[in-house]
Amino acid sequence: MKFLSFLPLLLFAMLSTSYTQVPFDLQGHRGCRGLMPENSWPAFEKALELGVTTLEMDVVISKDGQVVVSHEPYFLASYCLKPDGSSIAKGEKINLYTLPYAEIKRYDIGSKGNADFPEQKKQKTYKPLLSEVLTKAEAYCRTHNRPPVAYNIEIKSEASEYDISQPRPAAFSDMVYAVIQKHIYLERVTLQSFDFDVLKYWNFQMKAGTYKPVRLAALVANMKSIDKNLEDLGFIPAIYSPYYKLLSSEKVAQLHQKGIQVIPWTVNEPAAMREVKAMGVDGLITDYPDRYLQLD
Repeated sequence: MKFLSFLPLLLFAMLSTSYTQVPFDLQGHRGCRGLMPENSWPAFEKALELGVTTLEMDVVISKDGQVVVSHEPYFLASYCLKPDGSSIAKGEKINLYTLPYAEIKRYDIGSKGNADFPEQKKQKTYKPLLSEVLTKAEAYCRTHNRPPVAYNIEIKSEASEYDISQPRPAAFSDMVYAVIQKHIYLERVTLQSFDFDVLKYWNFQMKAGTYKPVRLAALVANMKSIDKNLEDLGFIPAIYSPYYKLLSSEKVAQLHQKGIQVIPWTVNEPAAMREVKAMGVDGLITDYPDRYLQLD
């Protein structure tokens, strides 16, 4: 019985610090933004159809405390339309944190398309709740007899937006954790963020036993050294996830020596996919999972 009491700590230690070679992790960025409207159920469904191992998505919070799948806490004029079908004016800021989810769901995020992704299929759709995506994805895997998918959930957080377009890290994290632990097995979850205060909070809660263990991924877009970023973070994460152009074979090897997996973002061109894979990365995040699957 005493051994059983150590199991949560043992699992946490394995998730946090061990590096083991695992099958290459193909992550569909925002579902598959290059092919379908980003962070929508059609994008996640298409990614599952293609055969990704992980669905990558972002979450924000609505006025009524719902966890919404969205990259930004604002509706962007570049691809969103108002409920009446009219365009959002350039510079107009429609803050999701000030709207109840019932109102958020009325906005169309797919009919306009996205000029940056000309292959993206135009179709009317909406920003779903995290609970809806998890429920539908789990059902899809069962119905289509495919292996269970993993989830990489990014908490979109930055200090300048605290109490403006988002809750502070503790409250934000608690809301997200409540949804995750209700709908899926946490061993299939990675929680990522650029906001190290979010990651520090999750790490503390897992050590305290308040949260069940998930893998934590440090998102990186800065030019600091690996050691400096890890010093700022204050612990060894399961995954280091930098912009792919910041990587080299030497950096990948350095991270692996520390027991950290390396999964760069957002790798869209076949040549770049080949390049980072040759460096020894453990996976990659892409808007075009179909391109990776078509590599020689």
